[in-house]
Amino acid sequence: MNICCIGAGYVGGPTMAMIAHKCPKHKVTVVDIDAKRIGAWNTGPLPVFEPGLDEIVHKARGKNLFFSTDIDTAIREAQMIFISVNTPTKMYGVGAGKASDLQYVEACARRIADVARDDKIVVEKSTLPVRTAESVRAILSSHKEGPKFQVLSNPEFLAEGTAVRDLENPDRVLIGGDPTVAGQAAVNALVDVYATWVKREKILTTNLWSSELSKLTANAFLAQRISSINAISALCEATGADVDEVAHAIGTDSRIGPKFLKSSVGFGGSCFQKDILNLVYLCEHFGLPEVARYWEQVVTMNDYQKHRFTQRIVRSLYNTVANKRLAVLGFAFKKDTNDTRESPAIYVCKDLLAERAKVAIYDPQVTAERVSIDLGIKDLAAGGVEVCADPYEAAKGAHALVICTEWDEFKSLDFGRIYDNMLQPAFVFDGRNILDLAKLRELGFTAFGVGKSNGE
Repeated sequence: MNICCIGAGYVGGPTMAMIAHKCPKHKVTVVDIDAKRIGAWNTGPLPVFEPGLDEIVHKARGKNLFFSTDIDTAIREAQMIFISVNTPTKMYGVGAGKASDLQYVEACARRIADVARDDKIVVEKSTLPVRTAESVRAILSSHKEGPKFQVLSNPEFLAEGTAVRDLENPDRVLIGGDPTVAGQAAVNALVDVYATWVKREKILTTNLWSSELSKLTANAFLAQRISSINAISALCEATGADVDEVAHAIGTDSRIGPKFLKSSVGFGGSCFQKDILNLVYLCEHFGLPEVARYWEQVVTMNDYQKHRFTQRIVRSLYNTVANKRLAVLGFAFKKDTNDTRESPAIYVCKDLLAERAKVAIYDPQVTAERVSIDLGIKDLAAGGVEVCADPYEAAKGAHALVICTEWDEFKSLDFGRIYDNMLQPAFVFDGRNILDLAKLRELGFTAFGVGKSNGE
């Protein structure tokens, strides 16, 4: 079978690379209008940083995995077409700030309808609001005498930083389709692809609407747990409790479990906030305002946590950070990725810059160009921002270290060396709770964590 994927981003690229790697009998072509991105997939370095992805792409590329800008040819040759394009939060018109912007999904559907010459299975891989398949199907069937299309929902459940591992050994694969004979035949065709390496009992099949809604619900539940423990972290700081101890105590309850109970500066990434706001919009659209307000509070708490973290920095540094050098370690939204979308570091840096601080940033995978775009500052130096080559350079002459991403390398830094090169008193604000605060204090640091009393 020929498989085409429209969209060579964080989902489409790795997913198709894994399918090609595991299913050598299928030809997989990933297409995108961005020639620079396609060039990077073909020659490297890859536009997506994920541990293990380079090796998988290298093994399959040029054999049964191809990257191209020739979208029309790939559509015509494919029997199965994945739509894996961006669905950002809509920032204009009806639903601005909450609803998903589906213009790219619609453009894909129209392109497929115009170009296809025979029957196709069209798979929604992008994260979409429930009942989007209805619109996609209407567009695809607009040519009365044209080919027939079956629309499936196959949402991704990847965690950035562990995408290769998640693809190779997923908790589940979810496929939604119509209950008709043709619809179930299409579902079975996609099941057969995944069943090449995924156990059948892990492949769940539902109707289209359940599949689309399950993706939004899964992300909402995960984000809810993070906001819940972050809300408790504020209470811990006020009362002298330790949020890690509280999380461990409640996590040993089998009804709750330990996952996603790590307090931090807040969650980021391309999915959680976008999907929750989409869920809020859907609830409002279907006349469920109480449900909408419930889920919206998860985002409100996340915003509160980011700003609360920055306020603590300012308060601890004698109520002013004006003209003080602050070393921000980590700019990606989590470790083992170069993705900065909705990264808490962006909000922390903007808040600090608004207080007229001088910010020195180090991240092992994020470029100065990306920092410039995310902070909205063309001339970083003029804007009070320096992007450093290593954490020691960032910390030199700094008043404080601010940990915003949980990169493993930050745990093993020579903090004695860092302390000696900082201004005194030297502060550490660990927004990820990855450092040993007691050892830092022994070195002379004034050290703070999230959800810890820290002797303020």
